[in-house]
Amino acid sequence: MEQRLNYQDFPAGLGDGLIKTDVALKNSGIDFKLLELIKLRASQLNKCAFCIDMHFKEAKHLGEDEVRLYSLSAWEECPFYTDSERAALRFTEVLTNASTNDVSDLLYAQLLSHFSKSEIAVLTVAISQINVWNRINKTIRSVPGNHVVGRH
Repeated sequence: MEQRLNYQDFPAGLGDGLIKTDVALKNSGIDFKLLELIKLRASQLNKCAFCIDMHFKEAKHLGEDEVRLYSLSAWEECPFYTDSERAALRFTEVLTNASTNDVSDLLYAQLLSHFSKSEIAVLTVAISQINVWNRINKTIRSVPGNHVVGRH
């Protein structure tokens, strides 16, 4: 696979909002491991190899258990995830597949049982944001395998 574009090819300032949003998400108070699980799961659903590589490595660096990372695509069938993680992962799948799914009242109630409204807002933006990054990286064909932890 050959990369089509580099981020240096983008007009100056075009990605500034995305970067600011990433910084705001990191400062949101939501657990970093949960954010990485969300990013990894959305990237799996979107088949974005570059982002899968990145978020697997970032999660592992944060101390995430490899069994949980390897099992993430089958999270519903595995006992390794907490109820709050399950609600966040279900929400990730619904938002990522928004054309075929809706955020039901039941799902929203599950989210409310684990997260504040403010935290649900953060999760909503985090899931939306990784979907944007997935689409960008798939379009420009970012090559997976070279991600260095801590360098986004």
